[in-house]
Amino acid sequence: MAHRIAVIGGDGIGPEVTAEAVKVVRAAGVDIDTTDFDLGGARYLRDGEILSDATLDELRGFDAILLGAVGTPEVPPGLIERGLLLKMRFDLDLYINQRPFVGTAPGGTTPHEFIVIRENTEGPYVGEGGVLRRGTPHEVATQGSVNTRLGVERCVRYAFELAASRERKHLTLVHKTNVLLFAGDLWQRTFDLIAAEYPQVATAYNHVDAACIYFVQDPHRYDVVVTDNLFGDILTDLGGAVSGGIGLASSANLNPARTGPSMFEPVHGSAPDIVGTGTANPVAAVLSAALMLDFLGESDAAGRIRAACSALPGTGSTSDIGSQLAAQVAG
Repeated sequence: MAHRIAVIGGDGIGPEVTAEAVKVVRAAGVDIDTTDFDLGGARYLRDGEILSDATLDELRGFDAILLGAVGTPEVPPGLIERGLLLKMRFDLDLYINQRPFVGTAPGGTTPHEFIVIRENTEGPYVGEGGVLRRGTPHEVATQGSVNTRLGVERCVRYAFELAASRERKHLTLVHKTNVLLFAGDLWQRTFDLIAAEYPQVATAYNHVDAACIYFVQDPHRYDVVVTDNLFGDILTDLGGAVSGGIGLASSANLNPARTGPSMFEPVHGSAPDIVGTGTANPVAAVLSAALMLDFLGESDAAGRIRAACSALPGTGSTSDIGSQLAAQVAG
């Protein structure tokens, strides 16, 4: 049977790069049945819709969601991010954010692949906090970080399972345990407890500021990295920067329990300044689609797509690059 895919092109270059990703997936021989959803900043400006409960319920019936990018300058910051992206992550229980990278140390010539596993439904992004005396000289703003044993444990266990399946079998916890004494302690104790169940996996710990240095200077030290929501958000953008640019970075928002669809999206934004110019690089969207195929059990097609992206012969317009990749995977 065909995989049922909900496609949210979104805003800016999102629809352009997503169309190429769908083209490449079909060229790879994967049977998909796509349904387009008009969601994002442009839709909000048109009729006020961000993500209704009815639309969310409809999305639950799909095997996966492929997202392009969302956000427009005319919409206040945070409105679409919280109302669409975070709502999907929380309500569909997409508690794993998985992002692969290929890094090369300064002066080095050998690329190195590593993966960051980011907890995706807790931390500061839950929205715990508030404001007192707003707009006065005595204004107080609080922003809490919510960390539960359940949330931390299922994320850490996923990371150990992933590390155990890889050749190096190495997992690094990244946090700030010397300052964030309560959340950091929960993460470290949970990590150590689960580590005892995976004696074949070597482990390490880095403070997040040190990890930022190592991502740039020595990415070869990493195999799998696990971290919390906020640190993961920052580190994965840095990972994209040291892996050829954020425009090439892919990501998967996973519900490993498969109680609902997982969502796959490029890390880059909607880039409204280049819409319609044909200059948007669709590779990140295509690689995100490859992650989707991995999760759907289409590993052969996913591998061929990644190989084609790695061997991309040249440049061209958005559609030209998509057509080159489609021709290679159809081979």
